[in-house]
Amino acid sequence: MRVVAQISPWLTWGLALPLVVLNGWLLLKTVNYLQPLVNILVIATVLSFLLDYPIKLLQSWGIRRSWAVLGVLLVALSGLTVAGITLVPVLLKQGNELVVRLPNWLASGTAQLEGLEAWAQAHRVNLDLSGLAEQFTTGVSRQLKTLTTQVLGLAVDTVGWAVDVLVTLVLTLYLVLFGERLWSGLFSWFPAPLGLLIRESLHRNFYNYFLGQATIAVILGTLMTLAFVLLQVPLALLFGLIIGLASLVPFGGAVSIVGISLLITLQNVWLGLKVLATALVLGQMNEHLVAPRILGNVVGLNPVWIVLSLLLGAKLAGLLGLLIAVPVAGSIKNVADSLRQARPPETQPVREPVVV
Repeated sequence: MRVVAQISPWLTWGLALPLVVLNGWLLLKTVNYLQPLVNILVIATVLSFLLDYPIKLLQSWGIRRSWAVLGVLLVALSGLTVAGITLVPVLLKQGNELVVRLPNWLASGTAQLEGLEAWAQAHRVNLDLSGLAEQFTTGVSRQLKTLTTQVLGLAVDTVGWAVDVLVTLVLTLYLVLFGERLWSGLFSWFPAPLGLLIRESLHRNFYNYFLGQATIAVILGTLMTLAFVLLQVPLALLFGLIIGLASLVPFGGAVSIVGISLLITLQNVWLGLKVLATALVLGQMNEHLVAPRILGNVVGLNPVWIVLSLLLGAKLAGLLGLLIAVPVAGSIKNVADSLRQARPPETQPVREPVVV
């Protein structure tokens, strides 16, 4: 009986795992079939979480929720309008300049590698960089063509994109106003303790994670832009915005910093090293001074699980998967930990004393 009791949990998991995989595959197929509606719903939900924080702050000051919602929405729309009028034209101009300058930067980088190889040969050092330069140039050119194709596709689908944005904004408004009743109705289908547990875990992880990541991204993007302007880096606003947006994803800021530094190094080695050093200093300050105060231990995940969740999210849902992978993984962990702690401990049978 003891052997059967030890095998039964493994047998249960062995029978349940194929069903879980099958249900996950069917869910993924359903999500892909319903695109872009699922993406719109997720983005609108995240935006409603972010807007809910200032709304609750205004409510704590004694302002009615309806007036708080109206005020926050007006401020948000005004900010988007101002950004669209002031920043978007500058970013489009700098993006066009990047496309124009990139071939010259690639040629300059190739020349620098060839010069380094000539110096190595003059000093009798076996260093072959010709293949590396060709592979690097080919890779960057291929990525540039892919990016250009995507931008052209976006320009062609401008009408559909505008409709999606409008639907997202309207859905965000309704989620801010009536989201509480919606989530209460959806989670009421789960068993009483499990539904409440899942709802609280999802709300806490998504709310805290995106609020913290958005704050960190704004701070890091602003600092990087100011530093790039002081260093007289070309396309400073564009590069600062890229780093800020990449910081919405864990480790994205570090990856974008290295990539932009390498890109600037193609034009000027010393400027690229200055950019890398400055960006690393600011990134570490933001990581160790600002992030712990804002994020703390929001999701409670091991860095290894964070990387794996990011890879899985990117594989399943692309960019949107990268954005929501960490809070989803954190919610799953919290629910699993709570269920495990709530499980009653196994009791060993009490043996009666043997009377001799």
